[in-house]
Amino acid sequence: MKTSAMVKAALIAALTAATALVKINLPFTDVPLTLQVFFALLAGATLGPAYGAISMVVYVLMGVVGLPVFAGGTAGIGVLFGPTGGYLFGFIAAAYIVGLLVSKGRGTVAQLTLAMVAGVLVIYLLGVMQLAFVAKLTFPKAFLLGAAPFILPDIIKAFIATTVARRIGLAAERQAG
Repeated sequence: MKTSAMVKAALIAALTAATALVKINLPFTDVPLTLQVFFALLAGATLGPAYGAISMVVYVLMGVVGLPVFAGGTAGIGVLFGPTGGYLFGFIAAAYIVGLLVSKGRGTVAQLTLAMVAGVLVIYLLGVMQLAFVAKLTFPKAFLLGAAPFILPDIIKAFIATTVARRIGLAAERQAG
């Protein structure tokens, strides 16, 4: 394993944990608004599929073992298998998929943006599926509660993550060259 990649993965896991503590509760859903999506996307784009996913696995494991790193300072395996746990699984899958799409592309802004949007869709799919199952909701109702209110904020996060990932990539190119 490359030490620098593992250090970066740990840093992104820690940043994901830190930003999960700052959440906005919307009055009509139990799914909070946080910056976790931003860091899941950034992990994949900057670390690649394997290390991006590892960073999110580390983040989720921190919460599972009891560190209060999930949204609003919650923790435990119960959160992982509760109504919002699908989003946590989604962070892992999204980091992997974003990393895979970025590694297969040319690194253009358009390609990076499409990878980020794909990551958001994966998070929504896994999150809404578990929300529907655990809360015994229909898929459309779960989508209205667990995805629809977050579309605009997550699109903004995806565009910011695209910009940050692009700048990190350009800085790395300058250092290497």
